[in-house]
Amino acid sequence: MTKSAKLPKNWSYEETVTKIEATVTRLEQGELPLAAVFEEFELAVQQLQQCESFLQARQEQVDLLIETLDESI
Repeated sequence: MTKSAKLPKNWSYEETVTKIEATVTRLEQGELPLAAVFEEFELAVQQLQQCESFLQARQEQVDLLIETLDESI
């Protein structure tokens, strides 16, 4: 996912992290059929990419705000 990729409407970082944690728990239990393991893993990777994109965008906002603050001092 690129920095400019849009997140789904009503997307929540916290909810996505909770979903990822639940997926990891299911995978660690080892009770899923192999096909389900790959599907769950693929979804978790997509969710991690969304989180990374979100955090990267917020870091850029913080950097810009700090830069603006430094210029005004």
